[in-house]
Amino acid sequence: MIKDIIGTIWRNIPRYVRRKIIRTTQETFTVSVAGVITNENNEVLLLDHVLRVASGWGIPGGFIARGEQPEQALHREIFEETGLELKNLKLIRVRTFNRHIEVIFRAKGIGTAEVKSREIKKAVWFKPDELPEKLNKSQKSIIEKLLKHK
Repeated sequence: MIKDIIGTIWRNIPRYVRRKIIRTTQETFTVSVAGVITNENNEVLLLDHVLRVASGWGIPGGFIARGEQPEQALHREIFEETGLELKNLKLIRVRTFNRHIEVIFRAKGIGTAEVKSREIKKAVWFKPDELPEKLNKSQKSIIEKLLKHK
C-alpha cells in the first residue's frame, strides 16, 4: 500500500523535478550499476520498482556508493533488493546519459529471489520470450542481445 502511494507520487512529479531531486542528492554526476541476472533455466530476473515511472519493470541495480567499485555495488544492490548472491559476473557495457554513467553486468543468480527492499514490489524470473510488454526498450534490447550471444 505504502509502496503504491510512494510510486504514484514519484510518477506524478514532473520528470525535470525527479531529475533535480536525484542530482541534488548526488555529487557532480551519478553512476549506477545494473545487472542482467539469469538463473539455471536461463530466465531473467526483473524487478517491479516502486520509483520506475513507466511500467515499473526493469533489470535490477542501483547507485554506486562513494568509494565502492561497480562489482561491489551490484553484489550489494542485488543482495539488498532480492537476497540473491551472484556468480560469473561479467562487464557488458558502460553507457552515458548526460551526467549519468551506467555500468551494466551479466551474472548468474544464486538462491531464491525475494523482495527485500521497500523500493521493490515484485521480483520475478521471466522467460526471454515472455518479458513484460512495457519493459524499457533499451533494457529489453540489452537482455535479448545478451541471451542470444552467451
